[in-house]
Amino acid sequence: MPAALLLLLVASATASQAQTGPERRRRHYDGQARPYYRGPFRFTLGGGVGYYNGDLTSSLGDQFLGPSLSAGLLYQLHPHWQVGGEVSYLKLGAKDYLPERGLAFEGKNGLGIAFVRWEPFHDEGAYATPHASAAIIKPYLKVGGGFALYSPKSFRGTTRPSGNFSPAYLAPERNDYPALALVLPVGVGFTVRLTSQFSASLEGSYSLTTTDQLDDISTFKPTGADQGRSASALKDNYGQLELKLEYAPWAR
Repeated sequence: MPAALLLLLVASATASQAQTGPERRRRHYDGQARPYYRGPFRFTLGGGVGYYNGDLTSSLGDQFLGPSLSAGLLYQLHPHWQVGGEVSYLKLGAKDYLPERGLAFEGKNGLGIAFVRWEPFHDEGAYATPHASAAIIKPYLKVGGGFALYSPKSFRGTTRPSGNFSPAYLAPERNDYPALALVLPVGVGFTVRLTSQFSASLEGSYSLTTTDQLDDISTFKPTGADQGRSASALKDNYGQLELKLEYAPWAR
């Protein structure tokens, strides 16, 4: 009897979880009164390169291109709209476009953002009663906001630090690295549907920041210095280009 009661409780809990789990399907309706489903959740994992744009340079030829790695979560709110969040690790670096100044930097950055994604084209796969097959390729636009935890090191030189070159780093402009800045990313990309659960996307984004010290080079005057390392008060920005895999474990 106790065993039968235990089995009954387990079956009841499983049925309850199935009804309230991530893939429970409730119908919503768009402006044309067509029913659609919200969700499912999609996990994302991406990798690519980062690009710096600041006081030192905006040229690709001056970059010490570094890795960009990300992990996130997506949720479909509407056939054209998704919301999500993402954490990233980004390594940036560059040399000075002015040979007479001869500065360079490398920096490690941790990023956290929330965003919305808009898919402008129609996808029948998002509807409860599709009239055709799901779209294979879907372009999108993305905008969000978040923060960057940045920790740069500046030095004099024209070469990326490596096992053969270890520069004499300049005294940091501030003593509280890693420091925090707000970021505003905007991006564009496209998603390719591989299966009902797997998709791949290629995404390029550009992020505005609230700091001029992403490179440890600004108009700030370190203690004992006669002037700052830069004459420009413009903020530093960065870009990312990533290939991402999207996985929806509860998709049907």
